[in-house]
Amino acid sequence: MARTVPPWAPPLDGDELQSVLSAVRRWQPFDGVALLDDVGAVLDEVVPSEEALEDHAVRLRGHLMQLVAIAVAVEVGQEDTKAEQLIEHARRLRAEDMPGDHRQAVGHLRRMAWSVDLLHERLGAIKCIREAA
Repeated sequence: MARTVPPWAPPLDGDELQSVLSAVRRWQPFDGVALLDDVGAVLDEVVPSEEALEDHAVRLRGHLMQLVAIAVAVEVGQEDTKAEQLIEHARRLRAEDMPGDHRQAVGHLRRMAWSVDLLHERLGAIKCIREAA
């Protein structure tokens, strides 16, 4: 008595596979050491040069986006009000435009760096990420 087995069918069609492949190619692994280096560069006593401001802003926004994505993926804000406050603060800072004045821009970068650092510490404390040394 032979049993009929349905033919194998791929779980995703071509467009869906292309979408998954694109997402994998864009993915950046979490790098806690680079995060701490970027935070340290902005919070250092030496004020970042005007030429370096945009580069620092891009990297800090990237860290904020990645930390928020990690926190949202594990639904940390539902269980930890402090983390939820840090997530909301990070989102607000990331959305703000960089001021044109050098002094104000440095202040904005430093607020972003503190936000990155605090959210990183909080996620490490509640074991969402491994803390970087």
